[in-house]
Amino acid sequence: MVAMAALFARPAHADDASLTRAQQAFDQAQVDYLQGNYDAAADGFKQAYEARAFPQFLYNIGAAYHMKGKKGSDAESYTKAVEYYRRYLGEDPQAPDKDKVEKSIKVLEAEIDRLKVAPQDPDAGTAVAPSEEVQKLGEVKVRGLMVVESEPQGATIYIDGKEKGEFAKTPWSGSLEGEHSYLVEKRGYKSKEGTIAPDPSKLLVLQIVLAEEDYLGWVEIKSNVPGADVYVDDKNVGAIGKTPYSGNFKPGKHTFYVDADGYDEYTQEVEVIAGEAHDVNAVLQGAPVGYLNLRGAGIEHSEILVDGKILCERGPCRKPVKEGTHTVTVRRPGYKPYTARVDVQARTEISVRASLSKKPGRGDAIAAYVVSGIFAGAGIYLGLQAKGIEDELNTDIAAGDPPVDSDDPRFTRGKIFSISADAAFAVSGIVALTAIYYTFRDKGAPSTGTVDVRAIALEPQIGPGYAGLGMEVHW
Repeated sequence: MVAMAALFARPAHADDASLTRAQQAFDQAQVDYLQGNYDAAADGFKQAYEARAFPQFLYNIGAAYHMKGKKGSDAESYTKAVEYYRRYLGEDPQAPDKDKVEKSIKVLEAEIDRLKVAPQDPDAGTAVAPSEEVQKLGEVKVRGLMVVESEPQGATIYIDGKEKGEFAKTPWSGSLEGEHSYLVEKRGYKSKEGTIAPDPSKLLVLQIVLAEEDYLGWVEIKSNVPGADVYVDDKNVGAIGKTPYSGNFKPGKHTFYVDADGYDEYTQEVEVIAGEAHDVNAVLQGAPVGYLNLRGAGIEHSEILVDGKILCERGPCRKPVKEGTHTVTVRRPGYKPYTARVDVQARTEISVRASLSKKPGRGDAIAAYVVSGIFAGAGIYLGLQAKGIEDELNTDIAAGDPPVDSDDPRFTRGKIFSISADAAFAVSGIVALTAIYYTFRDKGAPSTGTVDVRAIALEPQIGPGYAGLGMEVHW
């Protein structure tokens, strides 16, 4: 079947008419192919190719002749299949299935030679069975096609997020399977985004008309280092893409950051004006810095510090750090902190994977404080009792009528209360010291971590529209 997605209605043009003819021919050819009418299918794919010269149509013509040849052991059909397979590779030399198609060509050429030596017997009424090699190629399926066109052409296509970089420019055609998000944008025009789910056996055409942009501003960001990370306003949000990068932004002041391994960060503030284009040309300078990369279970809830200063409020955290020896600390509420000293060298990355242990409970300290309080309370009570007896005896002695007997049991009882109070206070003090020890002692397993070092090598790179250095990592 053929699926077509038109995002905006637009006037008919010659290109639209030719694409419609290609769709109709492809639709009928696919039906013929599935019904085993391979000659009709080949003719239909030829008509589709005449309407729009997509290389995939050549492959489908070859596939139709391939299956016809296999069905009747027909050397002539195999010859046509080889011809169109070769034309397909000639028009799309970077085809992702190049090796597979070349293998099919080799097998079919051998089959042609075999059939010429041992032609089928007309009186037998049966065709010569395909060779084992042909059988191994399996049943050839019709090749679907994804076509993306825009008005105006030359728009940039992004698939599954701008952070993955530019996918292609319109017009584009090729194979794409599964569900994907897309974004199409062009300087001076409003961006268009959506979701597509191409079928590998169908023709899907995405036609997009981009409206002129009049309330957003366009910003193009380039750097002398290709693939540098681009941030806007808040770096904690993460990179919005890699250089070269372009897109629409709301009017107003925006701060753009361009960062690459082994280079000083580039920062530029831009006053974005609606309907106008702005350029950010970042020239990154090399710096004697290395990188710290903090990872580990629960790192997203942890705070990372370097030399006592916050490096990242939460992980994962990968940041440049100046050369030298630094103290790295990973801490998280309710967990023991992990601390390590690392020696950072230029153009190296130190990967720290921290495993934090939970802080132990303080139940034993709390119990000790409670016991200490009980004994302290008992000491106070007993002391008050002893004091009361002492006051009572002093009052009676002062009165002297009658004189207080030296054998009065209150003397003994007062001494007992006084000694007991002193003992209770002593026990309370000892238990309190134990509670303090329990409070501050470090029990349980400590937090641990592993530290790995890798080198970051910078190599010259040249590509369309840029020249600079790229990064290669060596373990």
